[in-house]
Amino acid sequence: VQLQAFGGGLVQAGGSLRLSCKASGFNFSLNTMAWYRQTPGKLRELVASIASSGSTDYGSLVKGRFTISRDNARRMVYLQMNSLKPEDTGVYFCHLPAFRGRSYWGQGTLVTVSS
Repeated sequence: VQLQAFGGGLVQAGGSLRLSCKASGFNFSLNTMAWYRQTPGKLRELVASIASSGSTDYGSLVKGRFTISRDNARRMVYLQMNSLKPEDTGVYFCHLPAFRGRSYWGQGTLVTVSS
């Protein structure tokens, strides 16, 4: 299993970024995918998840601002982040919650939101 996240960068508060995650090594279309983040001084937290059915779930801090989506043909999962705030700054991880009895993490991509 490989999860390659990219698309992070520096953006001003109020701006937008789109993160992407390229997945390989498992039946992508059959599995729930998720984005987590680790912000300074906090534990890693769920940002959003998307099931194989397409149903989505969001953390309370990002609901209404972020949108998770997937493209099964391209084996990609995306996180569109709008109305970014300085407190959204952190490392964002692509996550496969459950495959053959374990979970998998991508390498993370850094998002920095300046005020």
